[in-house]
Amino acid sequence: MKDKTSKWILAAGARPNFMKIAPLMRAIQVHNNKRSPNSTKISPFLVHTGQHYDFNMSDSFFKDLRIPKPDIFLGVGSGTHGEQTGKILIEFEKVLLKEKPTLVVVVGDVNSTLACSLAAVKLHIPVAHVEAGLRSFDRTMPEEINRIVTDSLSDYLFTHSPEADENLLKEGIPKENIFPVGNIMVDSLLFNIKEAKKTNILEQLALMQKSSEKPSQPITEYCLLTLHRPANVDQKESLNRIVQALLTISSRLPVLFPIHPRTRKQIKEFGMESFFEFHASPYLDSGDYYNGSSLKARVHCFEPFGYMEFLNLMAHAKVVLTDSGGIQEETTVLGIPCITLRDTTERPITLTQGTNVLAADDPQKIVSEVEKILDGNLRKVACPPFWDGHTSKRIINILVR
Repeated sequence: MKDKTSKWILAAGARPNFMKIAPLMRAIQVHNNKRSPNSTKISPFLVHTGQHYDFNMSDSFFKDLRIPKPDIFLGVGSGTHGEQTGKILIEFEKVLLKEKPTLVVVVGDVNSTLACSLAAVKLHIPVAHVEAGLRSFDRTMPEEINRIVTDSLSDYLFTHSPEADENLLKEGIPKENIFPVGNIMVDSLLFNIKEAKKTNILEQLALMQKSSEKPSQPITEYCLLTLHRPANVDQKESLNRIVQALLTISSRLPVLFPIHPRTRKQIKEFGMESFFEFHASPYLDSGDYYNGSSLKARVHCFEPFGYMEFLNLMAHAKVVLTDSGGIQEETTVLGIPCITLRDTTERPITLTQGTNVLAADDPQKIVSEVEKILDGNLRKVACPPFWDGHTSKRIINILVR
């Protein structure tokens, strides 16, 4: 009997997508190696839309996460939401017409997710959405529109929490199309955390000293910051409120900020550069920026870190400030306190079971929450069900079946 082969296109375009694609690619390889003679072989075809095109925002992630080189790179680059989505839609449709896949797998909630789903559905190709059902209920967020539309188009909706299941059912998605499988971001985190902790970024930033006689020990507590959402960085008043909180926090412990290109552009445009200490590289030759006694009330900015370096920094942070979605989940699994600089979250389980708290752009609230953490008032953490590192295996088994 001839082997049955099913061609799947996996689409990714932005940094958060790559952490979700990597475990899927590994699970496909495991399935193909262990499958029985009469079971379906999966032929994966990886498309990188090029929505993120900076090396540290994209290429280095493929290396760190050990993702195979994409079969095709669309290179759409930046632009307005409509322009970027349109470019991806046009170029991805060409790929579908040529490759004729039996399934398209999309992940997350970026413009690539929406565009690739729409192109597939119009050609009557089934769509599987990994990380379906997330809702912030804030339609000013572009990601919220992407989530709602992608879920409405998808045939297989893989969710990571009971709240996501409920959201989809309320929107009329048939129950038989919804599959609670867990959090695929956790697959990547648990798979990589041991190796990530071996990176020397802590030593390069003089946050830790290695000794041949004693185990490595952290010597400086620090706050890790990510900030990029339009609501926070495109409006001067909102960004200024956050910056004022950061300056207060930085008087007690260093704030390390791998800065998104969008945020750096806005800081310059608003004339706020004097509040930040910009470093040429995340890989410093000396530790003179972090010797404690001479620390300035500044936020220390670096080019984006690679995935493994960032994961190591996050795992050892005293507190993480972020407006990212995935980081709310990763800090919950790592048990690291997280303060989200938003007034809503599409991941409410991180508030009820995890380490996360919402502070929006309120300087008083942000500083108050950090002070609670520094004073030792930590929340109890319970890792949600199925956040166990086996989500990708469950997804592949369902799709093959």
